[in-house]
Amino acid sequence: MSKSVWVGVWVLWCVVASWSHPVQAQVRSVSGIVVDQANLPVAEARVSVGPAGAPPVGVTLTDRDGRFSLGVVPSAPSPMVVVVRRPGFAVAQVSMDADPAAPLRVVLSPLPVSERVTVVSPLVESTAVDGFGALSTSVSASQIEQLNAVDLASALRRTPGVTISRVNPVGAFGGESGGAVFVRGAGSSRPGSEIKTYIEGVPFYMGIWGHPLLDLLPVSALSSVDVHKGPQPQRFGNAFSAIDLSLRRAGLDVLDGSLRVSAGAFATLLQQAEASGRLGRWDVAVSQGFARSNGHRDDADGRLASVSGRVGYRLGRGWSMAAAVLHADNIARDPGLIGQPATRTGQFGTQGTLGTATVAHAHDRAAGTLQVYTNRGEGDWRGQPAPDGDTLTRFALAGVRWREQVRPWTGAVLAGGLDLDTIDGGVQFDRVQPAPRTRFTAERLTLTSPHLALTQVVDVARGWSLQPSVGLRVYEHSVFASTSAPHAGVVVRMPRAAAVRVRYARGVSYPGQEVAALSSLIPPLGETWRQLRPEVQQHVEVGLAWAPVAATSLDVAVFRDRNDRRYVFGFPPAVARPTFTNIGAHVVRGVEASLQQRLASRWQAFLGLTWLDTSVALPYAPSQSIVAGLTGAIGPVRVALDAQHQSSMAVLARARSPIASNTERVAGFTVVNVRPSWTVPRSQGAVDLFVAVENLFDETYAYRPGYPMPGVSAQVGVTLRGRLR
Repeated sequence: MSKSVWVGVWVLWCVVASWSHPVQAQVRSVSGIVVDQANLPVAEARVSVGPAGAPPVGVTLTDRDGRFSLGVVPSAPSPMVVVVRRPGFAVAQVSMDADPAAPLRVVLSPLPVSERVTVVSPLVESTAVDGFGALSTSVSASQIEQLNAVDLASALRRTPGVTISRVNPVGAFGGESGGAVFVRGAGSSRPGSEIKTYIEGVPFYMGIWGHPLLDLLPVSALSSVDVHKGPQPQRFGNAFSAIDLSLRRAGLDVLDGSLRVSAGAFATLLQQAEASGRLGRWDVAVSQGFARSNGHRDDADGRLASVSGRVGYRLGRGWSMAAAVLHADNIARDPGLIGQPATRTGQFGTQGTLGTATVAHAHDRAAGTLQVYTNRGEGDWRGQPAPDGDTLTRFALAGVRWREQVRPWTGAVLAGGLDLDTIDGGVQFDRVQPAPRTRFTAERLTLTSPHLALTQVVDVARGWSLQPSVGLRVYEHSVFASTSAPHAGVVVRMPRAAAVRVRYARGVSYPGQEVAALSSLIPPLGETWRQLRPEVQQHVEVGLAWAPVAATSLDVAVFRDRNDRRYVFGFPPAVARPTFTNIGAHVVRGVEASLQQRLASRWQAFLGLTWLDTSVALPYAPSQSIVAGLTGAIGPVRVALDAQHQSSMAVLARARSPIASNTERVAGFTVVNVRPSWTVPRSQGAVDLFVAVENLFDETYAYRPGYPMPGVSAQVGVTLRGRLR
């Protein structure tokens, strides 16, 4: 890394440190760690803080290390309490310590198995805002099960601001209209993408062509999915939005397991198994998944298979280490335009393996992780019409992630770290003769990005507080120019459990090996790809979070994204000579709202609304979309109902050409699904019998013209849960 980069990081550290000062007033920065009875951290636990018996004044989720931090204003004379909830554990409530600098330690007790399986969760776990004013939505494994999701697209189909595409019931054909996820209009550029996908916090996507492949991200292995909306340089770099998947973890000192099997329409079969437990200092979690379907029409078949495992070990005194591995092997076919079998374009097979090793520490005033990773995989598009034939792609990513978070004084959190990523691979083009067969070997690309950020809680008046934040991520690339991504924000907390946030962040997205691969296919482009600059996004967001009563929580966000320097390739007369260049800009304005409502002790409702206004016809960016869910229980019967409505939208990839335009559209639609289940408690376990009905009202709809999705269909299944020892 160049000396100028390190100097810039050091200057920022000094500036934010000198700008901040200890808080001497009433504001409490509540922080701590949530652990279980084995003293191991509990991730994704919901932590709420507020007066006893009143609505909370702050809500957050614990991170992978079980830690949380939240700035609140105590409300006299009522005592303040911290309430922690996590599926599978009894609710814990503790009083806030009198020492404002003392972190809390909350210990959760596991529920009996028969009680754990009757927990009813909303279809979206939470909409959370961190101390830097950044918004994310979390979906847990239990919600993925209630949605009867077979892949990531179906798992996120009810997430506000997220749009999906697919053509088959099982399996994603490629990474575009055949199966992809888009966030607030981002992610449709091909090749490449403004969205990156992560597993355990490390990147895992098609490195050569620069976009996610959903079949490499199996939902059977997950404990949760977090969708980070808009640029968040304090969390991730080289993307405008991110989707981060967390693998399953051991939760108890006994060995727990589950097996789920279902079968139904189109000869569809789904099977998932998982087991986890702890023995002394060790904890182990393994999972396996399989799905196959003949599809709702000819050549709409697909198959998914995956296995994953995670092993952790407690070193003592707040230190631990872990290793995780995931492998996926999948195939999907293109059914082509309905009634036109000649338009079929073969099959798309994906295979990938990811491995990570992590050392972590969690102490009173500091927590951090050092993570190394490597992954490699392939995406083979076989049987394309002549002259294309087979396109066989191999990719490899490797790197290091370092994260550190310290609490230098009361109310302050100083977060920093370093990302180092390398991308490698190649493509073999086995065209149909007499077309020539060629091979592209990618140049290894390296991206280094240190980052630093500070947030500080400041008391303003009784019941009011400010939490300003500032930070910077610096990029240095092995080929392209260096740049930076600043961000700043402020969260204003008010009485009556309300908070307003204002945030600015600059997103950066570098060209990947796709630009070199395209140049190998189009020789006149030559080496012009080396002159490209990264795409940038200027993101501004204003939001309101409000919990008027204990049973209700509302979040509303208004945002504006200006995207500049999109990289494209052009030819005369549009440009003087064939070249890659950065031209064009577009703006996305939007409003996003989500409402969680507890209707009764065992019923919860969720409603999400998104409105988008784009200056160009962005694919998969409907002007209006509504998602809704209702979950509850009547005796032993649980019900999960979800619905999606969206207006008409442009579709297909947004090609990297200055004259490309999307004229293909699909009509708006409304789809409703329902999943009733009946739980039969057993000794040391339970049996769930369920029916999953998709497209309940037989709506005619599609994500691509000429590719209708299935009508009403059903699956019948059983889930066995138990304690294995």
